[in-house]
Amino acid sequence: MPCQSEADGNSGVHIRSRASELRLWLAIDDSALPIKENLCLYLSKPKVRPEPVLTPGSIESNAPDHLAAMFYGTVLHDEGHFRMWYHACHCGMNPDWPPDITRQFARYKDPVLLGPVCYAESDDGIRWAKPGLQQFKFKGSSNHNAIDLPHGLTAGVNVIKDMDDPDPQRLYKMVYEVFPRYSDPPIKGAGKLSTVVTAVSPDGLRWKVTGIPFVDHFIEQSCLYKHHGKYIISYQAGDAWGSHFSEGGHASGRVGLVRYSYDFDRWSDGFVESFVLPEPRDPKLRGTKGTYDQNHLGVAAASFGNVCVGVYGMWRNAPEFHDISCDFGLTVSNDGLVFHEPVKGHVFFAAGESPAAPHPQRPYHTNLCQGNGILNVGDETRIYHGRWRNTGFHHIEDYYGEIALATLPRDRWGAFGLFPNRDEGWVYSASFEVPKGDCKITLNAEGAQGMSVELADERFRLLPGFSGADAARISQNNGLDIPVTWPGRPLERLAGETVRLKVTFRRGSASEPRLFAVALAFIL
Repeated sequence: MPCQSEADGNSGVHIRSRASELRLWLAIDDSALPIKENLCLYLSKPKVRPEPVLTPGSIESNAPDHLAAMFYGTVLHDEGHFRMWYHACHCGMNPDWPPDITRQFARYKDPVLLGPVCYAESDDGIRWAKPGLQQFKFKGSSNHNAIDLPHGLTAGVNVIKDMDDPDPQRLYKMVYEVFPRYSDPPIKGAGKLSTVVTAVSPDGLRWKVTGIPFVDHFIEQSCLYKHHGKYIISYQAGDAWGSHFSEGGHASGRVGLVRYSYDFDRWSDGFVESFVLPEPRDPKLRGTKGTYDQNHLGVAAASFGNVCVGVYGMWRNAPEFHDISCDFGLTVSNDGLVFHEPVKGHVFFAAGESPAAPHPQRPYHTNLCQGNGILNVGDETRIYHGRWRNTGFHHIEDYYGEIALATLPRDRWGAFGLFPNRDEGWVYSASFEVPKGDCKITLNAEGAQGMSVELADERFRLLPGFSGADAARISQNNGLDIPVTWPGRPLERLAGETVRLKVTFRRGSASEPRLFAVALAFIL
C-alpha cells in the first residue's frame, strides 16, 4: 500500500515517504492475535453524540430532503475536508423532472418519495453545509444540494475515492440503488428488481454512469469499499425478493451478501455469503417476515489495510412493521468478503443509545442504518450512521430521518485484558517476516507498563536478545502509538527471518493492562 508523508490514516504510525507496508493487528481480529492464555476480550462502547450532525431541510423549504436525510450513504475525509453523500426523502412529486425521470415514478404510490442523492460538506465533520450545486431544478429552484443523475427514484448511495486508478475521470466511484419496477416504460437495461447503478466522477459532483451490473438481481446495498484490490458491494437479500434461501432451499431471513470486481466494470457473476445470522430450526418459522433477529443491509465495512471492520443492522423483526427496531452489531474480516463477530450476538450500540429525534405526541422505535461511515480521523475512530423513526405504514407525516455520529479513540474497538482471577497472561501474534528495511512496532494500549513484548520464532521459541531480560522496553503507560524497542538489538538484525510477537500482561499497582492493537510499519 502507498505510504503517506504524515500519520497514516489507519493507524497513526508515522512513516517516511517511501514504499511501505502497514499491518494493523486489532484485538478483535483473532487471526492477527490468535493464541492467548488467561486473556479475554473487553469490547469497547462507542460514545454517541446525542445531537445529529445533519438533519432534513424544513417542509417549507421544498428542499429535496425536506422529509428525511437518510444516511444509507457515505462520509469521506478528503484532503482535510469532510464530504457526505446521502439519500434524501421528500413529499410531493418534483414538477420539474424531465419526462424520462418522471416516468420512473409512474407506478410508485408511496407518499414518501425516495431520492435524489444529496451532498454536504464540512470542515470538522460535525457542522455541515448543504451547498447550492445548481445542477438541476427541483420544485422551482436550482439552489439545492442534490446531484444530477439519470435516475430520480433512488435510495442508498456509496462513494469511495480510488487513488489507485490512473484515470482522473474515475477518481471517485459510486453505487446507488434504483427501482426499475416502478418505471413505465421500463428503464432500459435495468430489469425489474431493485438493483444498483455504478458511476464514476473526477470530483465527486459530476457523475457518469458506467453500468447496471446486476440486472434482475435484487441488490439493496449498505456499503462500497475496496480491500485487497477488490471493489466490494455489501448488500442484503432474502426470500421476499427471491434473492436468497436458507439450507434445504427453505425461506431465508435478511442476510448479508457481497459481490466484487477487480476493475469496477466487470463484476462477479455470483455472490458470497458475507454474514448470516442463525435461522430458526423449524423451516416454517424462517423468512423475512419471521419474528427473529435478522441482518439488515449486510455489513458496512471499512478497510484498514490488512483487516476490515464493519457494523451490521441487528433487525429486530416483529409481526407489525412499526414494532421493528434496529441495533448495530460489530464484525471483522481479513479477506473483506466473509465476516464474523468478535463476540457473537454482542450489541455494539443499540437504537436506544442513538435515538432519532422523538415525535412530540407519538412514541416510535428508532432504526439505525449503516453505510460508508467508518473512518479514522487523527486520534479518533468515527462511525457515521443514520437513525430514522419507524412510523410503519401509518402516520407517514411523522416519518423522519437524520444522520448521527458515534466515536471511539482510534482503533479501540476492543481490548485484551486479564481474566479477573489471573495476575498474568499472554498473547502471541501471527507470524511475519522481518523486512530488510526499517520496522517500527507500536502498541495501542492502556496500562502498557504492565506489559512486556518479546520475539519468538514461528514455532513459539523465544529468541535470545529479544526475550526475558532483553524484552522490549516500553516507556509509556497509555497511548495510541506506544513505541516498542529492543535497545542495542534493532529488529533489522532479524531481516528475512519469520517471527512472532509475544505480549505478556502482569497485574500490578499500575492501571489494568489493556491491549487494543499492535501496528507494524515496514519501511521497504
